[in-house]
Amino acid sequence: MPEQNKDYLLGTPLHGYIIPSFLLIFGTFIVKKEWVGYAAALAAALAGVKYTLSRPRKVLHRTEFQEFELAEKFIVSHNSAIYRFKLPNPNDILGLPIGQHVVLAAECDGTEIMRSYTPITSDDDTRGYVDILIKSYPQGNISKKVASMAIGETIKMRGPKGQFTYQPNIVKTLDMIAGGSGITPMLQIIKAILKNPNDKTKITLIYANVNYDDILLKDDLDALVAKYPDRIKVKYVLNNPPEVWDGYVGFVTTDILKEHLNPPSDDTKVLICGPPPMVSAMKKAVQELGFEKPKPVSKMDHQVFVF
Repeated sequence: MPEQNKDYLLGTPLHGYIIPSFLLIFGTFIVKKEWVGYAAALAAALAGVKYTLSRPRKVLHRTEFQEFELAEKFIVSHNSAIYRFKLPNPNDILGLPIGQHVVLAAECDGTEIMRSYTPITSDDDTRGYVDILIKSYPQGNISKKVASMAIGETIKMRGPKGQFTYQPNIVKTLDMIAGGSGITPMLQIIKAILKNPNDKTKITLIYANVNYDDILLKDDLDALVAKYPDRIKVKYVLNNPPEVWDGYVGFVTTDILKEHLNPPSDDTKVLICGPPPMVSAMKKAVQELGFEKPKPVSKMDHQVFVF
């Protein structure tokens, strides 16, 4: 995973105004003790201004597109990368609730195309930028456009968008079924749950891909499993596994789901995200297991939510 923007340190109380205020007062004391009172008053005033200006500002607009500059690009696989878009100021936050996504827009062959993506960063631990994991598809207009962007170029973005907003402890068990880049909303929710010690939600993730190299952010997922073994389990499924492979082979079947998903109950919710054929198959499979029939448009209170 990319490292966090170091400019964020300047927005913290310690580096932003406590240390500078101390240096101002201490320096004045050395030069002229009689002025220490004035220096303290000046330091307090400057600290107040700095605190006000350094408070995180949400930059997303729900209905209006804004231009965001591509600052960095981190290759993840042969057809996937993390794109880091710079926010206007180092202490800005995107303003995106957990479980929601943004809309990217670009002109392709004379037509404006829009596509929804879920960032893998969140407002509570990231300032000044947003990271979006995008998998490029041969037929994907927006994904190809982003993949061809040079550092410094901009793309239009708006949001938040979506019907799902995660809140701690909404259910006791959260089952996730993801395919390909459908891992992005799952990872955002997983990280929010696991870093909150007061959130007791248990997570099961079944993550399907074609080839081993297609498994996005596997190291991150495995690290979370190793750190929180009692709170999350992850099962991988591959169509074309390598010779040495301890996961499942083929497609995600009802038997695999039955083995690992929690039984249907009021305290269990299923989240699904992936390519359309997989989503269609999973909607039928979870219904066969006794879960509520997925609705055409998923809502927050539905037992099965499809992103």
